Amino acid sequence: MRKYRKMIRTILFALALAFVFRYFIFASYIVDGESMEPTLNDGNLLMVNKVVYDWHSVGRQDVIVFHANKKEDYVKRVIGVAGDKIRFKDDKLYVNSKIVPEHYLDPLRPHDGELFTEDFTLEQVTQHERVPEGKIFVMGDNRRDSLDSRYFGFVSIDQVVGKVDVRYWPVSQLALQFKAE
Repeated sequence: MRKYRKMIRTILFALALAFVFRYFIFASYIVDGESMEPTLNDGNLLMVNKVVYDWHSVGRQDVIVFHANKKEDYVKRVIGVAGDKIRFKDDKLYVNSKIVPEHYLDPLRPHDGELFTEDFTLEQVTQHERVPEGKIFVMGDNRRDSLDSRYFGFVSIDQVVGKVDVRYWPVSQLALQFKAE
């Protein structure tokens, strides 16, 4: 009888721990669409860290999930944070007048003579010279096929669910970090 009590306590503890992790620390998401290819593909299952931004700020190049509206969550890459001045020129990202390499885009860049990311300045697409306090500017990695801040504007930090830490499905595409190289 004592053996069973110990086993039941262990199982209950494991279930309680799983509950805490699932509902308070991590969330599971399914990628819907092609806007983050080649980094994430339609149907990938992700584990999103919901508490990481309680300890530090959202960073440039982080892959995040945020509430786009009451029914949908989007997954995108952070291109600019508060105070940043953003510009794309000749397929190159400039943040605060410095080129930021985007090597994660290389597998998707077509060699068709067209720009992968159309030229723009932050002011052209948002009427702001810099990213405002409490906001971020996000883009999908599939720049030709992404509904992102170029179209819907800035994302409030309050809308951020968390940082994508793990892609766990399909297992053949298991990945533990999505930071730019």
